[in-house]
Amino acid sequence: MDFLPALLFFFLSAVPLSADNANSKARSCLDVRQFYSGKGFTLNGVPQTEISGEHLRICPQGYTCCTSAMEETLSNLSRREFEGLVREAGRSLQASLNTQYRSFDTYFTDLLNRSERSLQDSFLATLGSLYSKNAPVFQDLYADLRRYYRGSAVNLEETLNDFWARLLERLFKVSSLPQYTLTDDYLECVAKQTETLRPFGDVPRDLKPKVTRAFVAARSFVQGLTVSGEVVRKVSQVPLSPECTRAMMKLVYCPHCRGLASVKPCANYCRNVMKGCLANQADLDTEWQNLVDTMLQVASSFSADPSVDVVIYSLPIRISEAILYMQENTEVFTSKISDVSSKLREMQQYWVQLPAALCNSKVAAGAAGDKCWNGMTKARYLPEVMGDGLASQINNPEVEIDITKPDMTIRQQIMQLKIMTNRLRNALNGNDVDFQDASDDISGSGSGMCTGESCARSGPRVIVPKTDSTRYYNPPENKKVKGTGTQTHPSILLPLLSLATLLLRR
Repeated sequence: MDFLPALLFFFLSAVPLSADNANSKARSCLDVRQFYSGKGFTLNGVPQTEISGEHLRICPQGYTCCTSAMEETLSNLSRREFEGLVREAGRSLQASLNTQYRSFDTYFTDLLNRSERSLQDSFLATLGSLYSKNAPVFQDLYADLRRYYRGSAVNLEETLNDFWARLLERLFKVSSLPQYTLTDDYLECVAKQTETLRPFGDVPRDLKPKVTRAFVAARSFVQGLTVSGEVVRKVSQVPLSPECTRAMMKLVYCPHCRGLASVKPCANYCRNVMKGCLANQADLDTEWQNLVDTMLQVASSFSADPSVDVVIYSLPIRISEAILYMQENTEVFTSKISDVSSKLREMQQYWVQLPAALCNSKVAAGAAGDKCWNGMTKARYLPEVMGDGLASQINNPEVEIDITKPDMTIRQQIMQLKIMTNRLRNALNGNDVDFQDASDDISGSGSGMCTGESCARSGPRVIVPKTDSTRYYNPPENKKVKGTGTQTHPSILLPLLSLATLLLRR
């Protein structure tokens, strides 16, 4: 009779038992069938009661309500759902970045529009038809500044130099007496002497670095927001690896197959799966934080002295009405830059916080819980949580991942973040990276000057106002100048140039 206990032990050991299946009677699969059909799948082939699970490739091979086909179907579903969650999280971040872009872009373009309207109103009231006839000079300046801000290949230094040269040329045209005719060549020679003649005082020299710094920073800032959104979009579309698909199936739907649908995954178990599946994304963290930090510095520079709104409202002349308007609305601009900065700070650790965000309390049980799904059964999850990034997943117990083969799409986006960060750092120093080979001379190019002995000794000489004495400038020898007389009468030119200088100093 001693063989009876041994035989009983044999049969008992041949039947897999678990905490949730303590008796040998097969349980109903009604809950699984309802869940499965609720997902939109057919019930053909779905067991009515539990079956042996030797056929399972991902889930534990105990009693189960899942066939091989169901396991594959649910595995594909888990992949689609997880990719959807990552894309949704990315869309949320993109929406925030787009909102910040629109907010800043709207305010910056409004600054330009108000500055230009203020210039038009002020000059029409002051100069009347004289301004109307020469309005294209100012309109072209603002058009070029807008094109630069939008990313066109516009050289700011050349744009500003050209504006002052054209303005001086127009003033000479309208100020010359009827009996004298000045050729375009002569006017061009005069225009190239703007730095030497200094008809506008120190305004061009003073405005150039301020305008350059303001516009370089503004353009780089909106480009940073655009690049950030594009990086998020591309990274959020990276497909799930087969190893991660298996891990997600085991995390999410294997409990259903075991009749433990109501048991949440253990928090640390969930995090290890997410860290493994998002290992490449987490490697964005360093460059992402560098970019956000630099953007915060650029945002802070907007309110530095002189602030962006002061600079723009002072273009190209110092209009007291525009500065007064700016002073009355300083708080509006400051509040918008606080809004943008706070949003940037919130998203600074996005990529390393994503695994925990996807394992929130709605998805996973508490960290110290012992009544959670640990990948095998309802019990405590013992392995430690892995670190962030691809290299930290070498010993991840939940996701098999080759740390020597990083995702190339994400590597490319890391490089994009580095490039954009460098652009922003250059912007902080007022350097336009698209034109770093441009002249370092703040006051102008200095080329093509016609000064002193290099100019001809004959022909009409132009009188230019100066603080202590009158200087005479002659046209170059190789330039033929039409007209008669020895010099232009100063009675018209002096008041006009003095008026322009006065307005520009305001």
